[in-house]
Amino acid sequence: MKAFEYAEARTEAGVLELLSAEPGKTELLAGGTDLIGLMKKMIVTPDRVVNIMEIPSLKVIEPTAEGGLVIGAAVTLDDLLENDYVREYPALVQAIRGINSMQLQAQGTLGGEVCQRPRCWFFRNGHGLLAENGTLAAEGDSRYHAVFGNQGPAKFVSSSRTAPALIALGAHLRVLGPAAEDESFLPLSEFYRAPRQAGQREHVLEPRQWVTHIVLPPPGDQHNATYEVRDSEGPAFPLAAAAARLELAGGVVRQAQIVLGQVAPTPWVSQVAADVLRGLPVTPATAEAAGQAAISEATPLPGNQYKVQLAKVAVKRAVLLAAGLETGGF
Repeated sequence: MKAFEYAEARTEAGVLELLSAEPGKTELLAGGTDLIGLMKKMIVTPDRVVNIMEIPSLKVIEPTAEGGLVIGAAVTLDDLLENDYVREYPALVQAIRGINSMQLQAQGTLGGEVCQRPRCWFFRNGHGLLAENGTLAAEGDSRYHAVFGNQGPAKFVSSSRTAPALIALGAHLRVLGPAAEDESFLPLSEFYRAPRQAGQREHVLEPRQWVTHIVLPPPGDQHNATYEVRDSEGPAFPLAAAAARLELAGGVVRQAQIVLGQVAPTPWVSQVAADVLRGLPVTPATAEAAGQAAISEATPLPGNQYKVQLAKVAVKRAVLLAAGLETGGF
């Protein structure tokens, strides 16, 4: 691990004072479940690490005046599972429970989970985020790489387990910086990107910008769920996942949002799957049709065609689960 300076911020403004304007020179430390491993392997080599876990405002879970929810970036996943307000958003609860690790849930934070780096083995072994402009994945072992949105050099998959659910639920991020007076609320659906050149990260934050809170709209009368396809019951990452949010009237879908995870460089919003459901009741047949529509956009690599079928299953079962129907899974 490279030697670094450790700093501890006590206020949100204090964080901005400690962040560098140069990319990669500073990193934020919350639970540390991802950052420490990356630093040990010299994948990230900051000159300064800024601890944000002592900032009280980042540990709140509070209802908004409109009936939504504000969650501080330093709130642990365990605290979310125990909170009564969060239970109004079952897709988020299901995504966190799917992590299935006492250690990660106790130590990991929601902000860190949303911002965690890709698990791509080329990236994690020092070949860079784009892994030689995408050639290592395209020509090598691509079993766990993207089957959507992979036409550019980015072949990795977005790692966040909670992002598909949060995007389906309409979450925004409160972002501070780069100047002390700068505050913005960014739809989470616009936070992620597929980088196209070396030096770009998998999100749109500029140097000296950071995420302080996740803001959820009122739950309303929505039906939502997350379904992950995993090869084990341990903490291993899913092979494919989907989150579904449905607005029903008289048993018929008025509006839908379908977001896939672990299958693209960003959480993959499938408008075609949502369009299939609109105006129809949720049945195994319509859920199957939504899954089939979702994978119509797939462009698998030579080693990961199997993920296309798993993505279809994830969409179908997320829709059924959101509607309160049996998924047919184990």
